[in-house]
Amino acid sequence: SLHLMKEWPMNTQVEQPRRGPSLILLHSIPIFAGVPDSQLEQIAKVAFHRRVPRQTTIVRAGDSTDSLYVLISGGAKVLKSDEEGREVILTLLGPGEFFGEMGLIDGSPRSADVMATETCELLVITKADFKRCLAENFDLCLNIMKSLVQRLREADRNIESLALMDVYGRVAKLLIDFSEEERGQRVIRRRVTKQDIAKMIGASREMVSRVMKDLENRGYFRVEEGRIVILEKRVPAAPAPAPRP
Repeated sequence: SLHLMKEWPMNTQVEQPRRGPSLILLHSIPIFAGVPDSQLEQIAKVAFHRRVPRQTTIVRAGDSTDSLYVLISGGAKVLKSDEEGREVILTLLGPGEFFGEMGLIDGSPRSADVMATETCELLVITKADFKRCLAENFDLCLNIMKSLVQRLREADRNIESLALMDVYGRVAKLLIDFSEEERGQRVIRRRVTKQDIAKMIGASREMVSRVMKDLENRGYFRVEEGRIVILEKRVPAAPAPAPRP
């Protein structure tokens, strides 16, 4: 699998691939939901693990697409950058999410960079094996289609928020989108930095810091034990400016 190694910089310490994900692991990944054990056994035979360190660029925009990646643990960000080094983060990925499927379907090069934000354990399936798995399993095809539709809807919502919401609304919406239901509360478990939020909503880090501080003071969320707990699910507007003396 030498063609897979080129996607990681030579100066990073990347473990050699390890074969054989268990069926228990595959059952826990949403993309494989509903896939019968007989097909999962075939996937387990062709898939292999890779572990990549934090800040490793896993794939680069413009590279040929030769593999599907499923995030088993850790986190990654999908980003675009220009020649001046300015970045926009398209989305953040967590355990159970995958990337690389679009280029495998339409044959186009990678559309964006994907960088590990923390040490990641990845499940890798080569292009030929992925296409063979799709051809042999309807449930896997359906799960891929559902994921593509969800990403399209998310892109539509992001365009809408950039066009119609102020920075307060964009920050609040992003926090709500990242939250998950936990014991009757909406909680953000993943680590999201203010810099990441700024690059996702098109604002400065300083503005994001001011908005988050104000939202916390106004009771929209609280920080406890390293987590953000959402207290108000509606998207707030910016506070009215103070009257001039």
